[in-house]
Amino acid sequence: MTRIALAFAALLGLAACETVDGFGQDVQAAGQGISEVAEDVQEDI
Repeated sequence: MTRIALAFAALLGLAACETVDGFGQDVQAAGQGISEVAEDVQEDI
C-alpha cells in the first residue's frame, strides 16, 4: 500500500511540474505578444 501511495505522489509531482512549465510558456508567449503590439503602436506614433 505504501508503494502505491509513493508512486501516486511521484506521478502527481511530475504532473504538477509539467503544468507549471506549460503555464510559464503561456505567460511568456502572452508577454511576447504584448511587446510586439506595443512596438507596433510606438512605430505608428
